[in-house]
Amino acid sequence: MAQIPTYALNDGTTLPAIGFGTYPLRGEAGIRAMVGALEAGYRLLDTAVNYDNEFEVGEAVRRSGLPRDEVLIASKIPGRHHAYDDAIASVRGSLERLGVEHTDLHLIHWPNPSQGTYVEAWRALVQLQKDGLVRSIGVSNFTPTHLQRIIDDTGVTPAVNQVEMHPRFPQAELREVHERLGIRTEAWSPMGKRRAPLEEEAVTAAASAHGVSPGQVILRWHVQLGSLPIPKSADPARQAQNLDVFGFELTDDEVAAITALGEDDGRLFGGDPDTHEEM
Repeated sequence: MAQIPTYALNDGTTLPAIGFGTYPLRGEAGIRAMVGALEAGYRLLDTAVNYDNEFEVGEAVRRSGLPRDEVLIASKIPGRHHAYDDAIASVRGSLERLGVEHTDLHLIHWPNPSQGTYVEAWRALVQLQKDGLVRSIGVSNFTPTHLQRIIDDTGVTPAVNQVEMHPRFPQAELREVHERLGIRTEAWSPMGKRRAPLEEEAVTAAASAHGVSPGQVILRWHVQLGSLPIPKSADPARQAQNLDVFGFELTDDEVAAITALGEDDGRLFGGDPDTHEEM
């Protein structure tokens, strides 16, 4: 089983360099897929209230037989729970559905700026971390402006910002901001889903050169940029392959060629955090 390197976060905790996305795995089949991922070596499971599968994630961890402290569970507060008391209740509800005493990482799912209450949700996470119900706290889909507002308000910098990032949308400017602030970039849809550049020359050439799959090349690109990708697959062979990206290294030119596939707005569905909102 692959040994996964870890990242040190700004709060003194660590996360594995690759996690496992659980959306939209549900029901018995979803639990089996997650147990398979844990057996393959994943140690970070990413869920959310809005994925409607927190029960399955908790059940998968129990069935895996792994000690609770060896599996990190991340969940997210939805837009409808941004008010302070609602955010506290949201996290407690997640703990109940997961069947655990704490989450290892809790994020605000989207800033929903028209509501203007994401700062309250952040204050709630700061308190929940102090209370020991959440180990690390972070955000998802936040822009530099959103980040600055919560940092200025609380003096607490998120450990993680989970954002859309893939070769069509490499997020160079945001990653520079994260680097400056000491925030770890986490990537959802790390391959780019239906727009995954699996047949682009930059990817296929690197795959041939290193004797790996195009998907492994893309995940390795994330690793070398310091991004923590959370690929999802219910297929055991693909799960293992996605984890097996630490035995080769892309050249600087290969990384640059993949980054050059980026487009001005290469987003998958127009999920601009300034306008896109999810409740």
